[in-house]
Amino acid sequence: MRRHQLIVGTLAVALAATLTGCGEEGLSLPSPEEISESATGDPAPEGGGSSETTLPNLPGAQEGRTMLGELTVAEEGSMAGYSRDEFPHWQSTEGCTARQHVLIRDGVDVQTDDNCQPQQGEWYSEFDGETLTAAADVDIDHIVPLAAAWRSGADSWDRERRREFGNDLENPQLIAVSQPSNRSKGDQTPADWRPMESYWCDYALAWTATKHTYELTVTDEEHEALTEMLDTCG
Repeated sequence: MRRHQLIVGTLAVALAATLTGCGEEGLSLPSPEEISESATGDPAPEGGGSSETTLPNLPGAQEGRTMLGELTVAEEGSMAGYSRDEFPHWQSTEGCTARQHVLIRDGVDVQTDDNCQPQQGEWYSEFDGETLTAAADVDIDHIVPLAAAWRSGADSWDRERRREFGNDLENPQLIAVSQPSNRSKGDQTPADWRPMESYWCDYALAWTATKHTYELTVTDEEHEALTEMLDTCG
């Protein structure tokens, strides 16, 4: 049922963008293959994460475990010098901000105005199982929080690398969730905060893949928590 809703939602987004435009360039009508990928994510190996995820480039379970094993384990670094302004985010591409892109990608039956801002739609928060019907009630969460990234290696990056991290639509780093769940999570790692258990697998895969892509470190406690969560993948 969820897959069907996502497919219908993807078609609705494409049609709305074609009729009203999404910024200056608009969005092109996706192919059937693109619709399938949007609804189910990239095909995962046997025993992989959820087949219904909208997160891009989410690895399968075995690949996730391999990635976790390749991460450097180290103590958390200092927060000295940290500011969210060090990670310029919600930049615009193709007439839509990164936030708007995620709202469109993760929503069902999303309709946007001429500025690409969703006016109608429905969003399911994977963190806590809440269904939201107003874009204003949806937060876009960085799977690996900006502050957590800072403490695990991002403090040494240049501003452009941090900009890429804060607006990453190519990797499983951004997700639409409820405001209460996002506020509850804050900048905590899986050692101290987790979404509802049914989402542990995909969350751990997304967290691990993001840290692997950006060569960030993990603590012993974080590594242990991710291992436990990945064990729920099958």
